[in-house]
Amino acid sequence: MSVTPVIGVCGIRTRARYGEVWDREVTMLPKVYSAAVARAGGACLVALPDGALAARPELLLDRVDGLLLAGGADIAPSSYGAPDHPRTGPTDPLRDSAEIALTRVAIERGVPLLGICRGMEVLNVALGGGLVPHLPDALDGDRSHLRRDGEFAEHPVRIVAGTRTADLVGAEEVVVQSHHHQAVAGLGEGLRATAFASEGRVIEAVERPGGALVVGVQWHPEEDPSSTVIARFVAHAAASRS
Repeated sequence: MSVTPVIGVCGIRTRARYGEVWDREVTMLPKVYSAAVARAGGACLVALPDGALAARPELLLDRVDGLLLAGGADIAPSSYGAPDHPRTGPTDPLRDSAEIALTRVAIERGVPLLGICRGMEVLNVALGGGLVPHLPDALDGDRSHLRRDGEFAEHPVRIVAGTRTADLVGAEEVVVQSHHHQAVAGLGEGLRATAFASEGRVIEAVERPGGALVVGVQWHPEEDPSSTVIARFVAHAAASRS
């Protein structure tokens, strides 16, 4: 009998109103992530991004076959030694520290890892890299990577042939759904840039050659039912279990 691979995800802390009287801080995960994992035959285990997880990431990693770093809020500039920027949005330093700890220990243990949007940025920061604090500043005001009128931006991405990223995507060029105003600047230790956009000026994917699968993509494959990225990641996680 086949065993369902379990994909660990650090939840997103936010405030929510529900029912007639409740207005509380909650930990949540957008359904598109768990739905994409379920379509691939996996199941998500969502962890609270608290001090216990930051101090002991094995609390989650002992129980999963793969780690998915989801999208969300800006990473606090202090996480990568940068000053505050006027366009930095609301941050969650507790989630930052939990995901950075998870990333480092997952890599040490050989747990397959996929970072999505913010998750790719977390991967880079966890390995000592930095970020562009506000991408339009670096692109002469170009906002083509940002949502408009409630819809994801769409733009082409060129992927380096023969890479693990290309294996996940299944192509060397793809039109992606995107929303990010930060981007990788200065690769973390051991990472390789494997996809580019905006005439090569924006790194759109990174990976760590050798060992277990470690890939980050700057776009949102969970929003595209035709994307193979999450399905192939879950397959790697299943293989790592066996």
